[in-house]
Amino acid sequence: MILSRKQERAYLLGICTDPRILSSAEESLSELKSLVQTAGALQAGEWLALVRDISPATYLGKGKVEKLKAIACELEVDLVIVDAELSPTQNRNLEEELGVRVIDRTGLILDIFALHAKSKEGKLQVELAQYEYLFPRLVGSWTHFSRQRGGGVGLRGPGETQLEVDRRRVRERLTWIRKELEKVSSSRQIHRTRREGVPIPTVTLVGYTNAGKSTLFNSLVNANQQLAQDKLFATLDPKTKRLKLPSGREVLLTDTVGFIRNLPHQLVEAFKSTFEEVAGSHLLIHVIDGAHPSWKHQAEVVGQVLSDLSLDHLPMIQVANKMDTPSFHLNGNGKRMIPVSALNQKGLDFLLSEIDQVLSQNCSAVKLFLPHPYGKELSNLYSHGRILNFSNRVKGVLVEVALPEKWQRKFAVYAV
Repeated sequence: MILSRKQERAYLLGICTDPRILSSAEESLSELKSLVQTAGALQAGEWLALVRDISPATYLGKGKVEKLKAIACELEVDLVIVDAELSPTQNRNLEEELGVRVIDRTGLILDIFALHAKSKEGKLQVELAQYEYLFPRLVGSWTHFSRQRGGGVGLRGPGETQLEVDRRRVRERLTWIRKELEKVSSSRQIHRTRREGVPIPTVTLVGYTNAGKSTLFNSLVNANQQLAQDKLFATLDPKTKRLKLPSGREVLLTDTVGFIRNLPHQLVEAFKSTFEEVAGSHLLIHVIDGAHPSWKHQAEVVGQVLSDLSLDHLPMIQVANKMDTPSFHLNGNGKRMIPVSALNQKGLDFLLSEIDQVLSQNCSAVKLFLPHPYGKELSNLYSHGRILNFSNRVKGVLVEVALPEKWQRKFAVYAV
């Protein structure tokens, strides 16, 4: 864990590498403020610095380092958080120059993930990402081990240095975590295979962090089991519930972790098993914060992450959330969007109808004759298809129904 859970005084350093993208740097710094608040730190101040030439040693130039050191000393901060990705060398050198702890954007996001992970899999995924992030930083971050060891009588001579011991232990821990995640991934595959045997369509909520996915999840399934907070990354562990559509058809609705700009690659790798669940979806619901001034950029970030994960081929419905707020100003980006208020449950009927319609596009109509007693089979048809026509006969019921291919095969024996 990067940050301790006591409230620390943090100074935020924003980075702008080109005056022409100043507004983007300001948005990123604003997002960093929200991340710091979510992590539980107290913001002591901020500075958006123009950095034209990045120093290989300290990221910042000498003058900016001296200015930052004076500010950190004056404000008595516990740590400096840099809105950039620092190399291990830059991180270590900055700490030595400033005399306080320094973490970058990736370290902060990893800490928030560690704070919110609840399931065994989620904790393992975050721990894996943290160790992969910390491993190249062992020299600067773990020197307390060597200080404890000392170098007096009885401690000199052959053997591993404490740093080598630390690295070996981290490698061993990484190996163990990967094996545990493989077990969880195998278990997920078994569950996926079982679900495919009873092919209920899966609909997955995706979107930028804090766009309102969990609130929409709760409103759609009338459940309050999924955490819904006005914080970044409040949801890490995917939740799945059954949802009945207006046609009577049932689907599985899944809530997932939110995306963010510059999502650490360690997290993308660690959460691959979670994203495998998204890959098996029949439909994605992209939830957009329609009240956020940078909703277009956030939507682009989500699109890029889905593309990087090879998930951009899946059918998608875009939802403009928070239509009940005064700041709601989303007017479309060339694609059809459904305005909703997940909090006040406005627009959900239209959304459910749209889900029904999109999923029915993957169905084709078939005629079936179900003999008496046909109650169970007819119930399955209502749950997994869309009834188009229905007529009672002496020996049973004649049904015209739109069904997915897998359910057509299951009911082939009743085809007429």
